[in-house]
Amino acid sequence: MTVPSESPPRGGRPAVLAVAAATFLVVTSEMLPVGLLTSIGPDLGASAGAAGLAMTVPGLVAALCAPALSAATARLDRRAVLAGLAGLLAAADLGSAAAPGLPALLATRILVGVAIGGVWAIAGGLAARLVPERSIGAATSLIFGGISVASVAGVPAGTLIGDLAGWRAAFAVAGALSLAACAALAVLLPPLPATGAARPRDMARVLRAPGARAGLVVTFLLVSGHFAAYTYVRPVLERVSGVDPDLISTLLLLYGVAGVAGNFAAGTAAARGPRRTLLAITALLAPAVLLFPVAGRAPLPAVALLVLWGAAYGGVSVTLQTWLLRAVPPLAAEPASALFVAAFNLAISLGALAGGRVADTAGEAGALWLGGVLSSLALAAAAVLGRPPGPDGRSRRAARTSRTGEPGRQPVRETT
Repeated sequence: MTVPSESPPRGGRPAVLAVAAATFLVVTSEMLPVGLLTSIGPDLGASAGAAGLAMTVPGLVAALCAPALSAATARLDRRAVLAGLAGLLAAADLGSAAAPGLPALLATRILVGVAIGGVWAIAGGLAARLVPERSIGAATSLIFGGISVASVAGVPAGTLIGDLAGWRAAFAVAGALSLAACAALAVLLPPLPATGAARPRDMARVLRAPGARAGLVVTFLLVSGHFAAYTYVRPVLERVSGVDPDLISTLLLLYGVAGVAGNFAAGTAAARGPRRTLLAITALLAPAVLLFPVAGRAPLPAVALLVLWGAAYGGVSVTLQTWLLRAVPPLAAEPASALFVAAFNLAISLGALAGGRVADTAGEAGALWLGGVLSSLALAAAAVLGRPPGPDGRSRRAARTSRTGEPGRQPVRETT
């Protein structure tokens, strides 16, 4: 894995905004079915669990593609790769809008998964190549802010469009916006020569770090638990909590706003102590999900639990990523990110799949019970796995390694 030895190209704030738009659109496209399941299933003659495969498929594909695309595109300019992935996302969303049946829809969702894995694997490390050093932190927050904004604006907006004009219109709008993002990336990004791939041996080195292993285990349990339940939040709100269907998009917007607040609060707290922050998040998230089938059988308590759920989950991505990156030496950031993307999206896929199977056999409330149990296991794993980070968040071994790049080796001046 290499980084440029010369001064990195600068694209400034417009380039950062273009990358943030790409992260926003891949997450929005991935999550669109959450607010549209009750429309997609009947229109395509599929059960809620079968329609939930529209969430399972892209997550699984993204998990496989994140490290694979990093290797396959190792010699390609990152600007061209990102623009191409945005174009692929546009084609996938437009294809979803025109899908005549569930098999065709799932085929287009495979392409969405490819775009997700590629964009996530590349975008996270671009800030340092687009802005001066003093602005890297703010630029990185903006790029990953696309994830939070997708929850606040993307998914609720898609749900609203689906309510007004049908679920196909929601996918069509996402496709048109992805085409615009493709053009923006091609025009606003500077040339970004490849800096090397996350190699298998680099990933194996990450997995040898106890803190990194613990972070990946907690990531899988917590994210799979969330999506086992959240994928079916709309039918639960309608059928279990008795919420008026016309209010669902508003409630998802409220959930998203709470998530953004949780994201910023957790980002500040995780900078001081990612493990403590994650323990606090899971201690809120698990009860919120577990209580939903019991206390959420009326609209008012259901809304209160939904807001708590959103605020807690909003801090998950930034906290888990901070924990994982601080558990490894700086030179292992790219392979650690690739593994994080793989674990996160595999958890999305399997969580949605497990939730669907439970929803088909035990009802949508059963998916909430499953999600609550997995979230509780994540809380236990966060409490007992791995050693608490040192003063700077890294384990002692990672801190030693970070000074040399590898244990027992001198620092290496990396070049293209």
